[in-house]
Amino acid sequence: MTLPLLRLLKAGPPPPRVVLLPDAMFFTRSLPVDAGATPADVAAQVELALETLSPFPPAQLYHGFFWPPGAERVLVFAAYRRRFSTEQTAAWENAELVIPAFAALLGGTVQPGTAVVIPSAEGLTALYWEQGPVPVRVAFRPVDPQAPEAELVLARGELLREAFDSRAVVLAAAPEPESSLNEREFVFRAEAFRSRIPLAVAHALDVRDKSALAGLRRARARDLLLWRTFLALVGVLVLLGIGELALFANGLWQQTRRAQADAQRPVVERIMSAQSLTTRINELSSKRLLPLEMITFVVGKKPADVTLVRTSSVGLYGLTVEATTPNPASVSAFRTALSSDPGLEKVDVLDQRARDNVTNFSFALTFRPGTIKPATQ
Repeated sequence: MTLPLLRLLKAGPPPPRVVLLPDAMFFTRSLPVDAGATPADVAAQVELALETLSPFPPAQLYHGFFWPPGAERVLVFAAYRRRFSTEQTAAWENAELVIPAFAALLGGTVQPGTAVVIPSAEGLTALYWEQGPVPVRVAFRPVDPQAPEAELVLARGELLREAFDSRAVVLAAAPEPESSLNEREFVFRAEAFRSRIPLAVAHALDVRDKSALAGLRRARARDLLLWRTFLALVGVLVLLGIGELALFANGLWQQTRRAQADAQRPVVERIMSAQSLTTRINELSSKRLLPLEMITFVVGKKPADVTLVRTSSVGLYGLTVEATTPNPASVSAFRTALSSDPGLEKVDVLDQRARDNVTNFSFALTFRPGTIKPATQ
């Protein structure tokens, strides 16, 4: 299923539904256009020209015209409606564009004085450009496409000699529509010859009733929107798939890490135990309890009316002091003297009570490492 989906995405949207009508059924005229003309002016000029050139009123014709904005000429083409059967016109219903086959090449880029010849099932069609993007002549010559090559070459030469004074001749195959992600143009290819027709110009080329084309244009816009929505959904699914793969790979990586950690845990525990033992041995060998020095430090800070009753050490740097004083204010003075010394990290009051004009209290002192030095013998 993945490969057909990838091929579908690579191919892009399907080519537009275009009906190319036989060139033999249309007559063409290339007419000059006044400078500064608007699309509405050109459309009115085309209607007037059809009334003058055709023995049938425009309502009985399938017609269109090619006029890029700003061009000095307009190419008009029309065919009598009754020349098309009901079965032929029924096939136009869902088409996005219905034009003569030669009109598919009008969006190509050619040099001045160039004729482009394309074959069809009915014969040969030649388009001739002098100056500008609009051909000045379009001619058709019936010939059997299965005729010998020499006969085809002869017919092509006669066609060019009759109506064209071309300095360059481009031979192309029958045009075919190409898919495009750009909804603002139609793209056609005839071998190496490529034609791009903007959407606004293509609307004027369509030979069907202009009032019926609005619904078809909306349908084409809807199809493009659905295609883009489909691509967006596929992109979301691809991103979700990539995310699932990433989560799966991350889970495998985490399992590998946990397995490695479990394998290394006994080694790490042995190393940590050895390090703890080494640290403890180092502390015992290089550090020792200095209770007398700590008491001496405390005695140097106490007020004269404070009497130490009991002291006890807590670890290497802790000392608990119990004392008494007849003056309650000496407790605060004692604590302030201790707290202001940078050698003490913390001074906490554990207990303080007064009885019979005597205040009993106790402090918990925490010395900073390295503050208390052994006394010199």
